[in-house]
Parts: sequence; C-alpha cells; structure tokens
Amino acid sequence: MATARFPGKSADVAAGNWSSPPGRLVCVNGTPWILYLLEECVDNVWEYCSVVIGLISMFCFLLSTLPQVYEAYRNGKGEEAMSFGFLFFLFSGDLTSFAGCYLTSQLPIQVITVVFYIFTDLILISQFLYYKIKNSSSRKSPVLKWLCFMWCGSASLVLLTLPKLIVDNSASLDTKSTSKSVEITGYVCGYLASVFYLSSRLPQLYKNFQRQSTEGTSYMLFALAMMGNGTYGLSVIVVLPALKGSKQTFIIKHLAWLIGSLGVIVLDFFVTAQFVMYRKNSSAKDSKLLSVPEVEPLLCEEVELSLL
Repeated sequence: MATARFPGKSADVAAGNWSSPPGRLVCVNGTPWILYLLEECVDNVWEYCSVVIGLISMFCFLLSTLPQVYEAYRNGKGEEAMSFGFLFFLFSGDLTSFAGCYLTSQLPIQVITVVFYIFTDLILISQFLYYKIKNSSSRKSPVLKWLCFMWCGSASLVLLTLPKLIVDNSASLDTKSTSKSVEITGYVCGYLASVFYLSSRLPQLYKNFQRQSTEGTSYMLFALAMMGNGTYGLSVIVVLPALKGSKQTFIIKHLAWLIGSLGVIVLDFFVTAQFVMYRKNSSAKDSKLLSVPEVEPLLCEEVELSLL
C-alpha cells in the first residue's frame, strides 16, 4: 500500500493556475468539482487524468482490507493465515504516512483517507488478536467478544473525530517559520513509510511458505493493493507533460512514495505466485481425500470374502 499523499503539481506550477484579486484567490479555468473536493486548481487534461486516476487508487486502498476482514470472519481462523509482522509493518507504514501528511499540511481529504487506512489496520489487528485469544483458549468467553466490540466502537469514535481536530489544528500552525524543517520531516516519513510497506510483505511470504498454503487469506487484499499502487504510480507519471517546472525535481519529491508503491507491486507478484502454486497443492490434496472413501469399501469386501 502506498502513502495517502495525493500526487499533484509542485508549488510553482500550481501557483500559475491561480489569479490573485485583492483579498482572495480565484482558480482560472479550473474543474469545479476537483476545486471543491480537493482544493486543487486543475485546468488541463493531463492534470485531470492524474486526479481521476489518483482517486481510483485511493478507493482501491480503501476497499482492500474489507475482503480479508470478511474472510477471517467466515473461517474463524484469521490468526493462522495472517502474519502479525505483515499487519504490524502495514500499520507502521500508514502511521508514518499519517505523520507525513500532518507535518507537511496536506489536504484535508488526504488526512481523512490515511486515518481510514489506520482504522482498517486496527480492525485487522484487533481481529487477529481476537481469534488468537479465542482459539488458544479451551473455553469460550463472552467477555472477549464484548471487549472486542467496545474496542472497535471506541476506536471508531476517536478516528471519526480525529481528522476534524487535526485539520483545524493544522490551519493554526505558523508554516512560515517551520516550512523547511517540516518538509524535510515529511520526506523522512515518506521514506520510512516505503521501508515499512516493503517490509510488510516479507513476513507474509514466509508465513505462506511455512504453511505451504494461502488458505484463510483473501487474494483481493493483495489484488486491490496492486491496483492501488499501480494507479498511484500512473497518476504521478501522467501529470509530467503538464508540468512547467523541472520534471526531475517533481520526480525527486515523489520518489519515496514511488519506491514504496512500485516495490510493493513486485513483492505482491510473489504473493500472487504463492496463491497459484498453493491452490494447486490444495486441489491435489482435496482430490486425494475424495478418492479415499471409494477405495476403502472395496478393501473391506475383499477381506470379508477371504474370511468366508
């Protein structure tokens, strides 16, 4: 999963699309719905395509964890299929992405999006711990279920109010005196997020290899992540022809997030290969199990005849 940061124009290019009457800024020839939703002044087809592709990427990420939540709920053994290292690094990556968005005063929709990522991560981690405790215990405890519901409910309330508080607090910060240090910190968070995202796939790859199975893991989690990372990288590249400034500078500014996105896609291809290989193995095992009942009655009849 890539960072929630939406790839737009650099500051010098974006400034060229705004006029400055006394007291207010006006977007000249901009797309109204993009200006209202994202506060981005988009006035050409390349930037428009970048925005649309970026929104597709965002929705892919938002939906990616839901199939795994359902799969774990369906089989009741989520802790056997998922690696806790995968969940931990995924959560750490989203947390550092959130820090980058906050410290660099990103758009409100970006902050809300990354908070939703953290929320879905907490659901996966809570679900993992719930089934871990439940399946390791010899007796069923209704208290555990209620604690889980209370934890998810309280986390939902906090995360629903958190974006509003953060956005309001960011508006009151003095960006003139801290702009340089904040920018550097944001890039550091971006590279840290990339490292966490790349590291997240390794524990899951090892877990699948150790089990020789992907049963209990939803492939849609990784398929949607691949789509999200691919469209994110495309949304950065497609805007290059519209840039009036240095394309090299633009790429360097987005390099941390591009490394994370494209690197995770490569690792997700290995996860895809595991799904294909281990599905064949499970199909072969199922066919062997189905053939056993057909043989056993014949053997029993032969034994009975020999005794007679």
